[in-house]
Amino acid sequence: MACVVYLHGFLSSPLSHKAQVVKQWLAQQRPEIRFICPHLTPYPAHTADELKALMEFLQPEPIWLMGSSLGGYWATWLAEQYNRPAVLINPSVAPWQFMPEFLGIDLKSYHTDDSYRLTAAHIDEIKAVDVTPITRHDNFWLMVQTGDETLDYRQAVNAYQGCQQLVESGGDHSFVDFERHLPDVIEFFQAFEANPRAE
Repeated sequence: MACVVYLHGFLSSPLSHKAQVVKQWLAQQRPEIRFICPHLTPYPAHTADELKALMEFLQPEPIWLMGSSLGGYWATWLAEQYNRPAVLINPSVAPWQFMPEFLGIDLKSYHTDDSYRLTAAHIDEIKAVDVTPITRHDNFWLMVQTGDETLDYRQAVNAYQGCQQLVESGGDHSFVDFERHLPDVIEFFQAFEANPRAE
């Protein structure tokens, strides 16, 4: 059984809109595909350990990665490490650039009562899992909208040169009407399985 692992963004949770949209769409249209959306904290070393444990637990079943915003950064790391396909929605390319403004203050999850506090050490932790320049170009499908108000879409377009890309005019960081692409997303994953990439 194939499994979609959806990785949410910074301070988000499995209750994020896109995660819920994917979960519901799969349940209705492709119930044979498992859906997992782990709760990721902003602490990079902890998140890396949790994601590695999840990947090891799910293997050898096909694992299909989806990541939005900071989740796209994590999906890129996993796709490179484990040679798995990944669909990236308005991904963060260099998240450490934004971290200084979040240091030493109380951070609150958008969907839960969880709170966090980041330190300078967490910047080093997030840099430690940077895998750019990527090497497995066929593993990735980048989706960005030019109206993203949070991240500069051009950074992602540049970072994922040589990968399949969908660049839509307008929209915003949430990727407006993302769900209309889900049939093609599943086709992308299935094509990957039909033509495995060499290790």
